[in-house]
Amino acid sequence: MPNMNLPAEERNLNPAQVESLDKRRQWGLVFQVLSGQFAFFAVLLLVWTGQDLQYSPGWVHPMFYYNVLTGVVAVVFGIYGTYLRRGRVHEY
Repeated sequence: MPNMNLPAEERNLNPAQVESLDKRRQWGLVFQVLSGQFAFFAVLLLVWTGQDLQYSPGWVHPMFYYNVLTGVVAVVFGIYGTYLRRGRVHEY
């Protein structure tokens, strides 16, 4: 009897496909963890970003650019990690 907790397309996978699916989901979790760490770091950078925007002359605002970069990386890693965790079965 198939495991009814699994989606229908994952019930009849061979062992190699199951291993591939598990590996993909592990990488998805790694990317989600990295996303959380980058998001935490982006929140910490907000303190220096405010000072940078207030006191740096002209268009030179390196902390602001670092903060934007960490925010974008956090979002990209989060989306890609979620895609890998949920993903599609036909990628084997």
